[in-house]
Amino acid sequence: MRERYEFFYHISNTTINSMTYRYLRNTTLLILISACSGGSSNKASIQFAEELGHVLRNDVMELWYPRVIDSLYGGYLSDFDFQWKRDGPQNKMIVSQARHVWTCSKLAELYPEGPYLDYASHGVRFLKRTMWDQEFGGFHSLVRQDGQLIDNAQWGGQKTAYGNSFGIYGLAAYVMATGDTVSLEFAKKAFRWLDKHSYDPEFGGYFQFISPEGIPSTTGREAVPPKDQNSTIHLLEAFTELYQVWPNDTLRDRLEELLLLVRDVITTDRGYMNLFFHQNWRPVVFKDSLQAIREANYSLDHVSFGHDVETAYLMMEASEVLGIEDETETYRRGKQMVDHALDNGWDGKVGGFYDRGYYLPDVEGMTIISHSKVWWTQVEALNTLLIMSQLYPDDPNDYYGKFTLQWSYIKSYLLDPDYGGVYVEGVDEDPESKTSNKGGIWKVNYHTARSLMNCMENI
Repeated sequence: MRERYEFFYHISNTTINSMTYRYLRNTTLLILISACSGGSSNKASIQFAEELGHVLRNDVMELWYPRVIDSLYGGYLSDFDFQWKRDGPQNKMIVSQARHVWTCSKLAELYPEGPYLDYASHGVRFLKRTMWDQEFGGFHSLVRQDGQLIDNAQWGGQKTAYGNSFGIYGLAAYVMATGDTVSLEFAKKAFRWLDKHSYDPEFGGYFQFISPEGIPSTTGREAVPPKDQNSTIHLLEAFTELYQVWPNDTLRDRLEELLLLVRDVITTDRGYMNLFFHQNWRPVVFKDSLQAIREANYSLDHVSFGHDVETAYLMMEASEVLGIEDETETYRRGKQMVDHALDNGWDGKVGGFYDRGYYLPDVEGMTIISHSKVWWTQVEALNTLLIMSQLYPDDPNDYYGKFTLQWSYIKSYLLDPDYGGVYVEGVDEDPESKTSNKGGIWKVNYHTARSLMNCMENI
């Protein structure tokens, strides 16, 4: 993995144009595949790559695009039922809008002959013109299909570090694919706005909730604490992407700080992440509370196997992009997180990771409090397990064996054989997912696309 990132990091930070970059990237991938043409294990790897590519084309590219393109108001449509028919208000959230920009930008690099750069440009225009607050700066959280701001009880006009991180993430990927200097300046502006209005100079990290005018909430909002692992790991992800096209000193400092926060503060000694925190990074936990209080706060305090497995990859990616020479502790911690998830949240019979666990008082080991196997967890796990199999090929955990079982699980229980796409949850545990919506403001294709593209590249 080191060599792969060093190569692409070098390429993305030279002054070559985007067409040359995409040519070198795709040519390198073809050379690697061709070099693996001998031997039964290599043939099996090529078969994996072909299957992954088939799912990427059929269940990500052809199903989502151009179906989601909103030619009337700009941006991307959101709501589709289980048969891929439009169904719902088509509200537009910064997270899902920016994720489409990221996905289309990456697809444009992998398939430069396709229409994906146009689709990405379409989304970037919507981010700049509609999702960005022209008065106070920062990205709005949610707008109606026509771009009118939604100010309801859930959102309250609030901006979030989480949402703004994805705006930066999508823009950075677009710049990487195109070399567009105007969009790079906009991505810089988005970073500087977030850093000014959300960064905590006293304890580090970023406050999640920001008022429309740009005032951070140091105490949280409506019983939700002010800092959390989810926004932090996606800030880590976004800054990693941005740093590859803008190696700025302040950005590097923030990226390094986020990496250490995730690795050494948010992640526990057992190898899982706490979810929510006070301003000083003291975790919000309810283990020693009364049962009723503990259960009422499971949303704030549980073990999220999916986030742990995804974050192991995000930490290693950040470390590689930063060019950290001694990555021993980051890799050790990432492995610990994956091993903890496998030991406590993995279904060893058919594959798949459960949604939530909890270390209950006076109960030995982990208790699974949600057996659902959420789609994004399963596809992200595919990517991380393959990376771990390459880093630790002889490990007793047999990461490659689990990778192959996970791929079998996805094909058997997550891919819809009738209408295409992925169910919101694996149908082995949640058969009703067969008729759940395929698209929504919280369900787009970026997790699936990223994992498939990463696995294809690695294989």
